Amino acid sequence: MPRLLIADDDVELCSLLRQYFDMEGMHLEAVHDGNAVVPALEKTAFDLLILDIMLPGQQGLDVLRQVRRTNTIPVLMLTARGEELDRIIGLELGADDYLPKPSSPRELVARVRSILRRSQITREDSASPSTLRVADLELHPSTRQVVCGGQKVVLTGAEFSVLQELLRTPGQIIDKGDLFQRALGRRLAAFDR
Repeated sequence: MPRLLIADDDVELCSLLRQYFDMEGMHLEAVHDGNAVVPALEKTAFDLLILDIMLPGQQGLDVLRQVRRTNTIPVLMLTARGEELDRIIGLELGADDYLPKPSSPRELVARVRSILRRSQITREDSASPSTLRVADLELHPSTRQVVCGGQKVVLTGAEFSVLQELLRTPGQIIDKGDLFQRALGRRLAAFDR
């Protein structure tokens, strides 16, 4: 389940977004002061930061500068300041996307998913081995092929993704809901097997 941090002084908005993201299978935590962002990022490994520009304490753009000095976390700017110059400055300082308020929660979720997909692909390309092996089972992510005991195994796309997640952490138990989220990119539904 992706962990997101939102920095916005609108407590009611954060509460509504927390409920919405929870329904979408993502955990959202909130801070309401710019000075609280960096300590929160140092304390917890978040997958994405949603950052407002107009914050009490330290302003959002200053927070973004500070975060970019030491952290490569994806950042989505969500702010009422949607003028072209504000968007350009945010993007040039290292934001991955910029969404002006007011915006629909559906669009926000779609943009977050897009950023998370891109960052996951980048992490996989830079960190994962080209072939995953456990005993006589080999999984080749680049070609999406599986070989077991020297024989090619034909799998559906979903089966391949589930097997790939299992081979990334051999011998460890993975919760069914987490496996669904990581392998298939969605929450476990009532009738899923």
